[in-house]
Amino acid sequence: MSAQFDDDLEVVSEFTVVNEFAAVRIRKVRSRAGERLEIHSPRHDEHVRLDATVLESLARQSVPTLSVFIETND
Repeated sequence: MSAQFDDDLEVVSEFTVVNEFAAVRIRKVRSRAGERLEIHSPRHDEHVRLDATVLESLARQSVPTLSVFIETND
């Protein structure tokens, strides 16, 4: 699958990850700056594009470290 978008992004592939709490769309995109992994939250209409260096750093984190990002103080 390949599609061209207004901001010169080429979508190489995409899929959706869903569970009972959330849904995110994952896309591998190519631009003039190189390849990125784009994570999009339709529920919050937010997205982030991560390059290989950031993804490698993310993969080196422990589950407890990453869990801090989803903690709430309700």
